[in-house]
Amino acid sequence: MKVKPAAEIEEFLQPIAKEVGVEIIEVKWDERSRALTVFIDAEGGVDLNLCEKFHNAIDAPLDELDPTFGAAYTLNCSSPGLDRPFKTERDFERHKGEKIEVHLYAPLDGKKYYEGVLTGFDGENVTFIAEGEEKSIPFEKCAKVCLLIEV
Repeated sequence: MKVKPAAEIEEFLQPIAKEVGVEIIEVKWDERSRALTVFIDAEGGVDLNLCEKFHNAIDAPLDELDPTFGAAYTLNCSSPGLDRPFKTERDFERHKGEKIEVHLYAPLDGKKYYEGVLTGFDGENVTFIAEGEEKSIPFEKCAKVCLLIEV
């Protein structure tokens, strides 16, 4: 089934997202279930009411865009979840000062996993305080950077 590129759909939805007060994190197409999912985030987090508000705001405009060229599909609106990987500079900016997990592809100083407090991201390096020491690791060496969820 042919579907418009996620980037095109995201760009189309950006003005609506801004109006509703959400940030689009990702647009994903699942061929098997024929579902278009728009992952959103917002200051203070995302709840069911905000997902419903955004879903209602984008439903008719998406019909006009026709992302599936006339084929039936299911539209989902969702929070990306607390443990989602940071992908954009905005992700790092939003979580500065918070505890993070850093998973590496290969060991650095004998470790592939770090926990610390995010202090910065310059587009290339993730900087954080771990065990009282500042670390700066190239983002390309990170398999995953996400919030540390403490239970």
